[in-house]
Amino acid sequence: MRVFSICTKSECLRRNNLSKLTIQYLSPLIAALNSEKKEITMTHFVCLSPHFPPNFKTFWLRLKEANVQVLGISDSPWEELGPELQTLLTEYYRVEDMHNLSQLEAACQHFIKRYGKIDRLESHNEYWLETEAHLRTVFDIPGPRAENIRDIKSKERMKVLYRQGGIAVAEGAKVCTEKECRDFIQKTGYPVVVKPDIGVGAARTWKLSSEEDLRQFIPFCDGTAYLIEEFIEGELYSFDGLTDSQGKILFSASQYFNHGIMEIVNKDLDLYHMVLREIPAELEALGQKVVRTFGIRERFFHFEFFHRPDGRWVALEVNIRPPGGLSMDLFNYANDMDLYKGYAEMILTGALHQTPSRNYFAAYIGRKHRQNYQLSHDEIMQKFSKEIIHHQNMAKIFYPVMGYGGYLVKSPDQQRIHELVREIHALKEA
Repeated sequence: MRVFSICTKSECLRRNNLSKLTIQYLSPLIAALNSEKKEITMTHFVCLSPHFPPNFKTFWLRLKEANVQVLGISDSPWEELGPELQTLLTEYYRVEDMHNLSQLEAACQHFIKRYGKIDRLESHNEYWLETEAHLRTVFDIPGPRAENIRDIKSKERMKVLYRQGGIAVAEGAKVCTEKECRDFIQKTGYPVVVKPDIGVGAARTWKLSSEEDLRQFIPFCDGTAYLIEEFIEGELYSFDGLTDSQGKILFSASQYFNHGIMEIVNKDLDLYHMVLREIPAELEALGQKVVRTFGIRERFFHFEFFHRPDGRWVALEVNIRPPGGLSMDLFNYANDMDLYKGYAEMILTGALHQTPSRNYFAAYIGRKHRQNYQLSHDEIMQKFSKEIIHHQNMAKIFYPVMGYGGYLVKSPDQQRIHELVREIHALKEA
């Protein structure tokens, strides 16, 4: 059985009938980083699922522009990658099943035989963290290995490390049975939140406020490990950034979210999140402590915190990847920089050769199909043309959180962002 297909640059030219001149037009090659910067030693970068999410293709483009050979692995047909990605990949290895580790190992072995040692392997995607760690372990590739990824994937382990680092967290415990759920609720009372100990996003996350809620949840607690924790009232913020190989933070930012992801999904609410011009001082100090506690090196990170009404900060989750959605683009617009290029700079030179301006607040404002909004899309684009920097429809997988589409806006004035959110989300009277 044929389990893979391989596409090289020459095959790309043949399949797409593209000339070398067209290739140069679609993806212009630039000189490697300046001669005064550290000499480039990396040449081979493997990216898993290089087409998803769509905006992350820019990571691979910036590496290509820095003369890195970008090698892709996925189970998607070559034709579905699109001409831009087809052009920038040195080679593409298609497997039948991205969950089949043997097929992924065969892909890496092929690349090693053809090009030599793999210098880095990433997807920048939460879903593939364990897969990446396995492949790095097997092929001795720098980055998180299989033996230490559990501290990032298990929410229970996160709490253990948080406490060891002196960072406040919600009271919680791992549960697998109805009795364990009831024992915890007996101590804390309602409401509580339950979510898979290992899981991505808000999938299978419940807020239990009563005995009836608990009875509805129990059938799902069938031996699956869940984390149950006290419900925390507060505003949701993130501390995001990029570290170098020594764990030094090269870039950091903070985002405010109007609702938690669980609320947005379960109540079908509209989302907006905003990059702040200044990081709250206490949040920045906590974020720096989390980087040290979890030993995050040469990676993007995304930490979530609740800011309680009494002023205290409570840590939620650690993610060792870029924040989702269009957050990377918001960081760029808010700071007049290119963090996609910044990632290439970091892994190639050990430094970030850009300085964030912090000139703007930048926000994503999403809308959902079910809502009867006051303003049409055309009215929004005309009325807020000065502030809107980008608009796009979202992939269907993102609908429950981000809506069918959204607007990226920026302004030096935070109050102006709030005005845009109110008007774009405003509903017609019934």
